Amino acid sequence: MKNDLLLILTRNPEIGKCKTRLAAAVGDKIALEIYKFLLDCTVGFTHDLQVEKWVYYSEEIWKEDIWDNTVYRKKLQIGRDLGERMLNAFREGFRAGFERIIIIGSDMYHLSQTELEEAFCKLNDHDYVVGPAEDGGYYLLGMKHLNEKLFQNKTWGTDTVLASTLQDMNGAKIALLNERNDVDYYEDIKDIGAFQPFLKHIKT
Repeated sequence: MKNDLLLILTRNPEIGKCKTRLAAAVGDKIALEIYKFLLDCTVGFTHDLQVEKWVYYSEEIWKEDIWDNTVYRKKLQIGRDLGERMLNAFREGFRAGFERIIIIGSDMYHLSQTELEEAFCKLNDHDYVVGPAEDGGYYLLGMKHLNEKLFQNKTWGTDTVLASTLQDMNGAKIALLNERNDVDYYEDIKDIGAFQPFLKHIKT
C-alpha cells in the first residue's frame, strides 16, 4: 500500500486552543484532557495502518510527542481556513506521487483501523470515499485525483458542508461510509462511557 496516504489534521494540544465549543460546557482544562484522549485514540487506530501517514499540526511541529517520528511524517497546516488547509495537504500528497489519499481529523472516537482499511479499498473502484458526520459535515474524505472545488465556497463548521461537497463531485462514483459523530460538543460525549471519567464533576 505504498501508494496510499493518510492525512491527519490535528491541533496542538494546548489549553484554551482546542475543542473550544466543548470547553464552553466543560471548561478549558477538561476539554484539553478530552482532546488528548481523542489524540491517543487516533494514534491507536492509525499506528499500524499499512499506509504512509502524514500528521499536519495546527500551530507548530512537535518533534517529541505521541506521534512516533518513525511512523508519522510531521508537517504544518497551511491555509486561511479548513478548506485551504485540506486542499494544500491533498495537493502535497498527490505531488509526492500518492495515488489514493484519505484525510481525517483527530477528534473521532468511533473509528477503527479496519474501517480505514476498508475506506482505502473502496477507492479501488470509486472516485471518492466519504464518511458523513451526524452534524452535516464529514469525518473522512478520500480521492484518487485532486478536485479543488471540494474545498472552495464552503461554510466550514456548518450542516451544509456534506451536501455541498457531494454536489461538487458531479455524479462521480462515491462510496459513502457509515455515519459517525465527531466530538465537538458536550452532547456528543455525555452518554458515552469512555468519557465519563472526564465528566464526573460536570453538573447538568
